[in-house]
Amino acid sequence: QVQLVESGGGLVQPGGSLRLSCAVSASISSMHAMGWYRQFPGKQRIIFASINRDGVINYVDSVKGRFTLSTDNTKNTMYLQMNNLKPEDTAVYYCHAATLTFGRGIDDYWGRGTQVTVSS
Repeated sequence: QVQLVESGGGLVQPGGSLRLSCAVSASISSMHAMGWYRQFPGKQRIIFASINRDGVINYVDSVKGRFTLSTDNTKNTMYLQMNNLKPEDTAVYYCHAATLTFGRGIDDYWGRGTQVTVSS
C-alpha cells in the first residue's frame, strides 16, 4: 500500500506563489505515473499536471508557464511550484500515483488533498 501526503496549501493573494509537496511512502522511481489533480467546488477532480516513468511532464494549457511539476527521487517527493496564482486556481489539490504490476494491472493512490485559496 502506497501512502501519499500533501502539504503546502493555504491562502495566497493573486499573483502570489505556493509550493505543494507530496511525500510518497514508496520509491517514486518505481511509479508508473504521478500527477496533480484539482477539484473545483461542485466539480469532478481533474488532472492538470503529470509525469510518466520516462520523466515526460505534461500540463494543461491553463497552468502552462505558471506551474512546475518536479520530483526528488532521493526524498520520494513530488512538488508543484505554483506561480502567478489566480483566483480561478482556487481548489482542493490532490497528488496521485499509479503503480503498474505485471499480471495485476494499475493501482491508483491518492493523497487526502490540500486546499489552495487565491483571494485578496
